[in-house]
Amino acid sequence: MLIDRLDHLVINVRDVEASAAWYQRVLGLERVDFAPAQQPDAKRTALTFGNQKLNLRPVDADPLAWTTAASAIAGSEDLCFITNDAPGAVIAHLRSCGIEVTEGPVPRQGALGPMTSAYCRDPDGNLLEVASYNRHD
Repeated sequence: MLIDRLDHLVINVRDVEASAAWYQRVLGLERVDFAPAQQPDAKRTALTFGNQKLNLRPVDADPLAWTTAASAIAGSEDLCFITNDAPGAVIAHLRSCGIEVTEGPVPRQGALGPMTSAYCRDPDGNLLEVASYNRHD
């Protein structure tokens, strides 16, 4: 077996509406509401960007209706998002949204090599890294 890519990630959240609004406002992700094929009456919320998707799973979701990890805990994720924006522009944008930058810009090593990162937290306390592989002046 050879894995090609990730299709989606599921983030456990306390408040789907608040989290979806935050990711839309701060990171520019697009909200998509859908019903899973096996549960046409159920409503789920996802956030899309590029060819990726984040599903927002409420921590109090029925585990029989939504298969999840052994511990569905909000605030335990560390996610890295890639942007083509300069690190200074990323930090300025986060601050303009009222988001505290907890670290950055700092050099890091990504899957494709050296990058520059800025860190913040979402409403549940998940650590988010916004990084750029492009060196900007």
